[in-house]
Amino acid sequence: MKSLLASKPVLWFLFLFNLAVAAVAPFVVDGSQGVMTGVGMGVVSLGAGLSLFRSRGQRQGQQGHGAHRQQI
Repeated sequence: MKSLLASKPVLWFLFLFNLAVAAVAPFVVDGSQGVMTGVGMGVVSLGAGLSLFRSRGQRQGQQGHGAHRQQI
């Protein structure tokens, strides 16, 4: 399950879907329930976005190290 949640397509889906729900929920659901739904979905979206950003940085770092080794 962990490898499925760490895959790029799943992270992109979580990021975009939860971001959309977080933006729309306060207008669709009335009161504090809509606000809390928006906050909760926003937190999930930020978590998925951070995971995408971290995996991007690690991938670029690995490519940089490989290129450095080839030059030596």
